[in-house]
Amino acid sequence: MIILRRLLLILWRVWFYFLCSIPVIFFFPLLALVLLLPNGYKIIFWYARNIWASFILFGMGFYIRKNQIPELDKKKSYLLVANHSSYIDPFVMLRLFKTPFVFVGKKELEKIPFFGFLYKRAAILVDRGKKESRFAVYGEASDKLDNGYSVCIFPEKEYINENNILNEFKHGAFKLAIAHKLPVLPMVFYDCKRKFPWYTTHGYPGSLRVTIFDPVPTKDLKEEDYFKLMEDTRLFIKNKLINDPKKSAINSVEVWRKMSKK
Repeated sequence: MIILRRLLLILWRVWFYFLCSIPVIFFFPLLALVLLLPNGYKIIFWYARNIWASFILFGMGFYIRKNQIPELDKKKSYLLVANHSSYIDPFVMLRLFKTPFVFVGKKELEKIPFFGFLYKRAAILVDRGKKESRFAVYGEASDKLDNGYSVCIFPEKEYINENNILNEFKHGAFKLAIAHKLPVLPMVFYDCKRKFPWYTTHGYPGSLRVTIFDPVPTKDLKEEDYFKLMEDTRLFIKNKLINDPKKSAINSVEVWRKMSKK
């Protein structure tokens, strides 16, 4: 029974990559052409949200349960921030908002065939190993914000460390928020860490609970306030995960620790 379960988990993970690849490859010529249009990103975002993300989540047996969604100003840009504990997180994020936003993501992903070509033209890329690349994010973000887009970043350091409910945050996102007076919109992804963790020995389909909380204004903050903003946001998200009645993130950490001792 254990061997069968393990085999099914492996097949389920392989199926995930299949679901991610097929829509990108199939529509690649059209999507590449769309990016050449002046407002091409809005079409790309619509496709990513309504076709790509929906296809993957449905195919993997996941569905999203949204809670406590505040009324947001559609004419205002936000810094979207959430805990990052799974490959499924970006697709959940895409399904949460109809208004286009831009991901800040790892530069290494541009090496993925087909996807990388689209990714480097649609997202803000950062090479975390190079200081000049991290600074360049501010300029690229300014261009996106001028076009009315929000910016999404998963700010955890060492986010694949399964021993922690929530890892330490990188400060760049919060400096960006203060510099551009972006309200910080904190979100908590409760179940991704348990149902589709980084490690492939566990996971199962089902509901993915998400809560979007009220935005935190930054218009009166100064540059030196970034650390407090960062820590307040991190502790807020961490406390929500700890106080989750279903203890999903806590259970995930316990499962990982038991497994790593074997």
